[in-house]
Formats: sequence, structure tokens, C-alpha cells
Amino acid sequence: MNRAQRALIIFPTYNEKDNIEKIVHGVLPLDPRINVLIVDDNSPDGTGDIADRLAQKEAKVSVLHRQKKEGLGKAYIAGFRWAIEQGFDFIFEMDADFSHGPEYLRDFLMEIQNNDVVIGSRYITGVNVINWPMSRLLLSYFANVYTRMITGLPLRDATGGFKCFRREVLEAINLDAVKSSGYSFQIEMSMRAWKKGFRIKEIPIVFYERRAGSSKMSKKIMREAIWMVWSLRIKAIFGLLK
Repeated sequence: MNRAQRALIIFPTYNEKDNIEKIVHGVLPLDPRINVLIVDDNSPDGTGDIADRLAQKEAKVSVLHRQKKEGLGKAYIAGFRWAIEQGFDFIFEMDADFSHGPEYLRDFLMEIQNNDVVIGSRYITGVNVINWPMSRLLLSYFANVYTRMITGLPLRDATGGFKCFRREVLEAINLDAVKSSGYSFQIEMSMRAWKKGFRIKEIPIVFYERRAGSSKMSKKIMREAIWMVWSLRIKAIFGLLK
């Protein structure tokens, strides 16, 4: 990667006080070009205050405070807009709870040199998920099978949230048109990038259940994902994914 290029890792947070400082300190030393943006949805546990203290101590850490919890998708969209305005070349999605291992960031930075989107895949080399109950694992795996069948999106892990975009991809996508707020946001962003002809590559990762805090998964999020794949297919048929 050219030394002039800069990478931004976006951490969307809601009640991540036990993780945020550790994960920031875990990613920054890996590469001098890495910066961090914490997008906090007014966490009642004080995550935003911790983020502010980190930003005061570390020039490579910035914080966006949002007034309320509006879902993963809206938090990332806010982060994407900020990243584009600041001129970052590579923009990451990454969970703050250590389910996405910082050790994979070097692989992402290498692969993004020859691709437009790089996705950390739990299912490209088998099933690489640690400490999930069987019910959740089966739900995730077959949700991806379902997504491929309905949308045609050629990914083994379309719902994965460990991703890296070239800035040009996010500039090409109409972010105002992205409607998903839960985990179907991952499907929608990949689908829009694929339909625009961008090069997408999956690389294998091992996904670990969060170390601390609680999962944000809910029945509402699952229902959104079920209907969203049909919406994306219909939009694709009529050329509406812009």
C-alpha cells in the first residue's frame, strides 16, 4: 500500500464500554496508516465518554456522537460520509467486541490493493465460528444460503460485517438510498457494490463470539433481513440499485 494512502476503521458502538478502549489499542499499532472513527449512538453505559477520552489522547482517533440508537446501518452511513469528507482511501467496517480479530487487518490491507471490496468470510473455508450456540450458527449459515438463492449475490458470507471498501465504492453508491438498519445492511451494501461492477473478494477469518457485553441481534433485525433480500432482488431486476 502506498504510504500516502490512509485507512479508517469505523467502530459503531452502543454499550461497548468494556471493549472500546481495548479494541482501539489493539488496531492502531498494526499499521501506521490506520485511523479509527467511533460512531456512538448515545450509549447509556458511558461508551461515548470513553471514546472522547481516547480521542483526546490519540490523534488518530475521532468520535461521532449520534443522538439515539437507530441501527447499525445508519451508524455506518454516518461514518462513511465522514470518511469520504476526510479523504480516506480505505474504509473498514469492524465490530468493537473482538468478534473480528485485529490480526486480519493486514490481510485486508493487502487484498484491497487489487480489489474494491474485501469481506472477511466465516464460511468460505468451511464454518469458522467459535462459541456460538448451534441454533444461531445454523440461522446464520442458512441465511447466507437463502441470500445467495434469492439475490444471486456470489458471496459465501453476505451477512458478514468485517469489510473494507475503497473510497470510490462508497462514493459511487447512493448512500441516501440505503434503507437497511440492521444486519441486512451488509447484504444491501455488497449487493449495490456488486451490481455496479466492483471487484469483491472474500478472505477467510475466524469469527469469535463477543468477549464482553451483549449481542444486538433481535427478531426485528431477522425480519428485516428476510424481506430485504426480496426487495433487493426486485430492485436489481428493474435496475434500481444505484
